[in-house]
Amino acid sequence: MIEIAVKVNHLIAMNHSGVQIMKKQGIGACLLSHAVRKFKSQKPIRIKCQAVNQRPCTYSSRISTDIPFYETPGASFDLYLEDKPRVFRAIFPDKRRSQQINEEEWRVHMLPIQFFFLTVSPVVDMRLRCKTNAEDYPSGIPRAISKVLELDIVRWELQGLDNVLEPNHFSLGVNGTLYSDKRGVRSKLKGQLEMKISVILPPVLTLVPDDVRRSVTESVLKGLVENMKDKVNSSLIADYSKFRRERQTNPVQLVQLRKDGIV
Repeated sequence: MIEIAVKVNHLIAMNHSGVQIMKKQGIGACLLSHAVRKFKSQKPIRIKCQAVNQRPCTYSSRISTDIPFYETPGASFDLYLEDKPRVFRAIFPDKRRSQQINEEEWRVHMLPIQFFFLTVSPVVDMRLRCKTNAEDYPSGIPRAISKVLELDIVRWELQGLDNVLEPNHFSLGVNGTLYSDKRGVRSKLKGQLEMKISVILPPVLTLVPDDVRRSVTESVLKGLVENMKDKVNSSLIADYSKFRRERQTNPVQLVQLRKDGIV
């Protein structure tokens, strides 16, 4: 809502030439003086303008992963997924920026994101859940898959935009899946991640051309999802390989390796 105050005496000053015309046409000085005093004594006129564009703009980015990896019977990827805290730490290794809330949820303080002239620091509550035997699998996952790890954001807060954006003018959605697709002796790590935002733009951003705004926003989202994909393709696979070695090592050797800081 925009409120504009118009001072009547400013209008009178702007219309000084009109007053001169009135004088020339013979209107009495007394009447004119009375009218001017009356207008000057009036309060400013306030005009309220409702913003026209209140429809939210939606932007999204989606990415998938499909890489071969090696599993062993006694240390399957399904078994690895059961240890959700370990999986979370592999994807988000910076302990200073995350904390566990409950058995399935973690709070993550993401790094600041630069968006045009705005800097926002998202804080998100992320949930990890395992689903098995095709029960309530997300769309697109084959029913033959034995276990799926589902990742989604359940709550969020945008720090740094208090004076720019109303909380109810923004929504964030993140959905991801991760699973092992076993094909005989070979396995493939498959997954997908989609990030979507919906926002009612503050007036200052409506001045930016729509194609420029969309290009910049989707570029930011793509960078975020690609960063998570890189962590899955490197950190998660590396940690699973470590998990597999731990399962294949006898208890005495495992204690010694842990003392040595190897596992």
